[in-house]
Amino acid sequence: MRVFRDKENLGALDLEATEMCVRQTVHCLGATLLQKLVNSDRGDYRGPQIDDGVGAIADFVEYRTKDVTTVLGNITVNRAYYYNATNGNGMIPKDKSLDIEGTGFSPGVRRMMARVGANESFAAGRDDLQELAGITVSAKDIERVAEGIGEHIELIAENNRRNALSESVVPLAPKIQKLYIEMDGTGVPAIKRETEGRKGKAEGGIAKTREAKLGVIFTQTGLDKDGKPIRDENSTTYTGGIETCEEFENRIYAEALRRGLSWAEQVIVLSDGAVWIREIVEKYFPNAITILDFYHASEYLGELAKTVYNKNTAIRYLWLDTQCKELREGDVGVVIEAMHRLKPKTSEAKEVLRKTIKYFENNRLRMKYAEHIKQGLFIGSGVIEAGCKTIVGQRLKQSGMRWTVKGANAIISLRCCQMSNQWENYWESRKAA
Repeated sequence: MRVFRDKENLGALDLEATEMCVRQTVHCLGATLLQKLVNSDRGDYRGPQIDDGVGAIADFVEYRTKDVTTVLGNITVNRAYYYNATNGNGMIPKDKSLDIEGTGFSPGVRRMMARVGANESFAAGRDDLQELAGITVSAKDIERVAEGIGEHIELIAENNRRNALSESVVPLAPKIQKLYIEMDGTGVPAIKRETEGRKGKAEGGIAKTREAKLGVIFTQTGLDKDGKPIRDENSTTYTGGIETCEEFENRIYAEALRRGLSWAEQVIVLSDGAVWIREIVEKYFPNAITILDFYHASEYLGELAKTVYNKNTAIRYLWLDTQCKELREGDVGVVIEAMHRLKPKTSEAKEVLRKTIKYFENNRLRMKYAEHIKQGLFIGSGVIEAGCKTIVGQRLKQSGMRWTVKGANAIISLRCCQMSNQWENYWESRKAA
């Protein structure tokens, strides 16, 4: 029992100890009340016989108890058990109605476990649940529950995508002015068996990561006071996973359909110009306005200037600032000519110059920045860049982490759901189901 009075200052209340003790007491009372409420239905007894769901009859056998961890504490649930002697199927209808089939954790606790499992390491989530909610679970429990719910979220999302592809989806809005689609890839550290036979950038050519492909879709209807585009509030949805290009292209296309591709006045695709992204755009979004991320192009110029001018910092930044200004004003041809006039002295600089010129020539039709700015469009793919860092990087790339593809995809689904403001909708739909 905690001491409620400060011994060095007699009469002073130890508020921290008191409030923690009161919380524990309230939880105990709440658990008692919850247990009575849950068991007020006589174990969900439905008569001597019931349909077992496959056209056969199951007979009532007995009442069985089950210990369940809830947000208020541990309770014991009394349930009617039915059995079909013909096919050997046992049934406990109450477990299904309470959403505790195959688990000793209530839906409320599983929601908390999924939340912390999506946002921090499983061990840290275990500690936080104990400290913040007084719920004692293991790190492995959090891992199993978080990944299980992530997989369930992905199943629902996959069903939604199938509906979109079959054109059975209802428009989310009567009119969409500008629909943006962004895509990118980022590495996820993987366990050894997930990278066997794959080439990597590391020494020896052994892959240590698997690429997660991420897509984001949002809308834009207005500009700010300075004439810059503003993303519509709560319009951003994310989708992604570690999968092949063929799997991802179906994913992003279906999500675009679900978000209103067919009734959008303008469709804009922003990317870093990767070949696999260009192929998806050509196949599924041939009429879209395609824009190469301005800041990605600027990085290419910055790396070139650094390599060519080396220690001559003043000239390097003067050249870079001039080319970035020309690029923003839409004169990509002038920028390419300026690159051709460079006189690199080393073989490394010559190779960087060759690759940069090729990159700009391949993407020059996607670099009409002055025109896009005049149209009030975004020219930077910052949303997907931030998404890769927030959804994947912050959670799956922590020190020492190694993932299975299945586990990583489950956590990515969880985080996409949260970042897409669909977390509450998921739990409401689960309750309804």
